Parts: sequence; C-alpha cells; structure tokens
Amino acid sequence: MWWVIAVVAVVVAVATYLTWLAARVDRLHARAAAAYATLDAHLVRRAAAAVALAEAAQLPTLMYAAKIALDAQPDDREVAENDLTRHLRNGFGGAANPPAEVVDTLVQVSRRVALARQVHNDVVRDALAVRRRGLVRVFRLARKHAVPAYFDVDDPSLA
Repeated sequence: MWWVIAVVAVVVAVATYLTWLAARVDRLHARAAAAYATLDAHLVRRAAAAVALAEAAQLPTLMYAAKIALDAQPDDREVAENDLTRHLRNGFGGAANPPAEVVDTLVQVSRRVALARQVHNDVVRDALAVRRRGLVRVFRLARKHAVPAYFDVDDPSLA
C-alpha cells in the first residue's frame, strides 16, 4: 500500500512542478510583450522628438528618417530605427541651432530607448532560455505564445 502513496506523491509533485513551469512560461512571455510595448512607445517618442528637432534645425534628411521610423512596419522597424540613430549621431551639420529644450528632450528619450531596449532583450533572453528547457518542449508549454525576438539596434545614446 505504501507504493501507491509514493506514486501519488510523485505524480502530485510532478504536476505541481509542471503547473509552476507553465505559469512561469506565461509570465515571461507576458513580460516580453509588455517590454516590447514599452520599447515601441519609447521609439515612437524618440521619432517624434527627432521630427521636432528636424523642424527646429531645418534638417530635411533627419525629418525624412524620423518619419520613416514613425511609419515603419514591424518587419522594417529595426532598419528604420538604425537609420534614425545614424542621422542623430551625425549631429546638426552646421544647421541652425535648435532650442536647447528640444535637444534635451531628444537626449532624455534616447536614453530611455537604450534602457527599454536592454530590458526587452534581457526579458527575451530569459523567455527563450525557458523555452529551450526539455520539459517545456516535451509538454509544449509555450505553444500558445509566439517566439519572442530580440530588438537589435544601435544604442541611441547621444552626447
């Protein structure tokens, strides 16, 4: 009779662990989705600040790059954001001096983009690591979630 109790205890322990693991997979994927939404919001704010800077400094190429970044589809987003980052790093090229508050806003938003990108990529790394676990793959615990992807862009930090 003791072996029945042992088998039931093992089954309960395994079921408890699988339930905990499934909840962890769900939480990590929810965090990845939230981190991407936050990153997307900061990228939109940065592109809007770049448009304001381009208008103030009379920079048509920066304006064009910022508008492309605002209108980019998810598949083209990384390329558009990298292009905007390169335009921002090139400086103002002798253009009219923009208002200091516009530049300060852009610098602050760029720092937030860098931080949001780091957080997003850290959460994606954790979600991908838990997806690679044997039990998660065997029991297909992550099947209802899309595979999260890294967002690889140049750090937009400005001096």
